[in-house]
Amino acid sequence: MENLIMSFALIGVIGVGAQWFAWRLNLPAIVLMSLAGLLVGPVLGLISPEEDFGEFYSPIIAVAVAVILFEGGLSLKFEEIKGSVGSAVLRLVIPGVFIAWILGSLAAYYLAGLSWTVSILFAGIMVVTGPTVIMPLLRQARLAQKPAALLKWEGIINDPIGAVLAVGVYEYISLQQGGYSGAEAVGSVFLGTILAVGWGIILGRMIVIAFIRGWVPEYLKPPVLLTTVLVGFEVANLLQEEAGLLAVTAMGVTIANSKLPSINQIRHFKENIAVLFVSGVFVILTANLTWDTISAALNWQTLAFVSAMIFIVRPVTIILSLLGTDLKWSERLLVAWIAPRGIVAVAVSGFFAGVLVDLGMPDGEQMIPLAFAMVFATVVIHGFTITPLAKMLNLASSSKPGFLIVGSTTWSVALAKKLMDLGKHVVIADDSWRALRPARQAGVPTYYGEILSEVTEHHLDLNQFGFLLAVGGNEAHNSLVCTDLAPEMGRAVIFQVSTRAKEDNERRSLSYALQGRTLFASRTGLDELLRRHYAGWVFQVTRLSEEYPPERYLKDLGEGEPMMMIRKEQIFIASGDSPLKPEAGDTILAYVPPEALKVRAEPENDEESSRDEKGEIERKKEEALNHLPNDGKPETP
Repeated sequence: MENLIMSFALIGVIGVGAQWFAWRLNLPAIVLMSLAGLLVGPVLGLISPEEDFGEFYSPIIAVAVAVILFEGGLSLKFEEIKGSVGSAVLRLVIPGVFIAWILGSLAAYYLAGLSWTVSILFAGIMVVTGPTVIMPLLRQARLAQKPAALLKWEGIINDPIGAVLAVGVYEYISLQQGGYSGAEAVGSVFLGTILAVGWGIILGRMIVIAFIRGWVPEYLKPPVLLTTVLVGFEVANLLQEEAGLLAVTAMGVTIANSKLPSINQIRHFKENIAVLFVSGVFVILTANLTWDTISAALNWQTLAFVSAMIFIVRPVTIILSLLGTDLKWSERLLVAWIAPRGIVAVAVSGFFAGVLVDLGMPDGEQMIPLAFAMVFATVVIHGFTITPLAKMLNLASSSKPGFLIVGSTTWSVALAKKLMDLGKHVVIADDSWRALRPARQAGVPTYYGEILSEVTEHHLDLNQFGFLLAVGGNEAHNSLVCTDLAPEMGRAVIFQVSTRAKEDNERRSLSYALQGRTLFASRTGLDELLRRHYAGWVFQVTRLSEEYPPERYLKDLGEGEPMMMIRKEQIFIASGDSPLKPEAGDTILAYVPPEALKVRAEPENDEESSRDEKGEIERKKEEALNHLPNDGKPETP
């Protein structure tokens, strides 16, 4: 394509579009991005990146890989790896990485037909298991906490290790070709690694000090960080060729393990930047493949290599690494099977393939199709088998995604009880032991602690929840919870109530950009919900039918409000921007006043339902008379 700007625009549209389609279709983004690149490259011939970009091709790949590795380093926090899982993760690093490296090198040499030098470098890259691919699989299978944590942290830690191994091997190769003896090359690589890592640590500490002391304003922190990554990358490359990858990785790890208040803002920024780079890199690498390269890789050697990596190298590595740990054999078996390769494997392979070819090793070009073959095979095979295997080994939760309710009040406890009656898994979280007392007395599972604390990640598995309801008495805290957990759970399933009535002064309300979706179509505030609770309002479940259509139900509901709708086992929650539209056959959970209790949930349960609801009203009246101060009752003016 002659128009360079049009090439960049097309790559952006295709890469981001593939990620969007992957999100909509709930498919691995890496696969769709690769297919999109093949479509616009070898198939249709719309772009040929190496020809279109010319001398800019290699720098573009290098910068993208540097940002991706910096992101990987920024995800690694040592204090989060604790307990028995922490020791098991350490075993997967030492000796696990080296076992996988040795076995992978043998497979690449004897089965894939690569030279020894390229095999050793490529096997170092293949020790990584991409966290960007692992995390969606864990959410999909809803694994037990221990194997899920083990797979998650293995992926996060091994990402930078694979880059370190590849850089070390490359430096050794280039130095030997430059006339250095084996001992001199090893010494030079060792010294260059120390300098690069030290340089990355220094830059990371400089960033942390500058941010903590307020030397950089908030709006400049993301661009300052990105600029520092690029400067650190290039300066380290001047110290030793391709050592910049080590420097940016060390820089990310240093920042991640510092007490930096704005670390979440930095993470969100680098995630956004990384998404753009990842999208571009995948489209560029796949579009740059030729039919000759693809056909050369589609042979029995590639099949044998991929099969050996999946069925021999991975299981043997896990079995040997985890000997002597307290993990169950079922957990070891699951971990031995699940090892999808992801973004770092392909990106780093694409980067080093070019530099190896420049060093006079033409078989280095085969690293790219081999890396893509590993990605496709592992993502597809492991993606389709993780859920049934986890269920067969009793390592997956059989219950459907539940509700995490943040904020314990008498109203939220009543809601939790009704959701539990519907068979839903519910946990109420609050940092006040006293506020959780009504929930404990009602038999509702609770979590005592600050939901935003990093410690919470070790004790509360968020994968078990499909919805978050922030209904505490502090609107700012509700909004902070929604803002913090939205990237992990998805903004579409996060809701909050306002602590003020909807008619309150807008100047005292938080910006909509800092909030979750508003619970209830009427945007009713928490104070009003609590007032209604003590006035006898109850949660009621009603099954709509042809005999009892939605129109009649809504009329009978009066002032009541539908809150949740279940349609063919799919849950919809009413919000200010998306009111419910019930149909015959739906099950509705509504918050109704005493006068609307004539609405029945099921005809055969009318008498029993009526007795339960009337009894609940009597209990609420007694509760309202005997409640203690600040125990959920709204303030009286």
